[in-house]
Amino acid sequence: MKPRILLADDHSLILKGIKGLVENHYEVVELVDNGKAAVEAALRHKPDVVILDITMPILNGIDAMREVQRGLPQTKFIILTMHSSPIYLRKALEAGASGYILKSGAAEELLEAIAKVLKGGVYVTPAFQGFTPQSLALWRAKPGKSAVELTSRQRQILQLVAEGRQNKEIAHILKVSVKTVEFHRARIMAKAGAHSVAELTKLAIREGLVEVAFDHQPTQAEPSAQN
Repeated sequence: MKPRILLADDHSLILKGIKGLVENHYEVVELVDNGKAAVEAALRHKPDVVILDITMPILNGIDAMREVQRGLPQTKFIILTMHSSPIYLRKALEAGASGYILKSGAAEELLEAIAKVLKGGVYVTPAFQGFTPQSLALWRAKPGKSAVELTSRQRQILQLVAEGRQNKEIAHILKVSVKTVEFHRARIMAKAGAHSVAELTKLAIREGLVEVAFDHQPTQAEPSAQN
């Protein structure tokens, strides 16, 4: 039986391209376009490997990965992304990713990465020349701290606020009450010392939850420096 792969990316062309690379070697169980759908599909299909981007709407790839791990601790994760900053690599590996590949190198590296993580190894694109197994051990032993410590729910709400979504829409997406959203939003603002949506958006960008979020269309933003 072929290992089973779930693919998650918010660009349909990327999804189709990844599928084309892997479908002759593995069973592709589903293609999804946001982090929340990735969690739901993973829990439904129980794939061997989830290949996902970091920056996705509704729920980013790193937080989606954490949610899936709670229910499926044996599932492996490969981040396939445009983000070439070490801060994103560190966040992904701290969260439990077994692979990290840049989209520009997917055609050459993806099959090798899948094979390696299925055997229990870790694959990091050679583009990160300073990365070593010792780096991974250190990062996982002593994770870097976020600028503002937020709960999982607060991180979800912060991302959705930064995407330009209103409280009622956030409540519908998360299946909670509007009052719950309002409570968490107030707590986030208090923790961050923020007084506006613009300030919350800047925090979301620094945390790697979004790039820039207006009208649900992210664009590239400068990541923070490595700790």
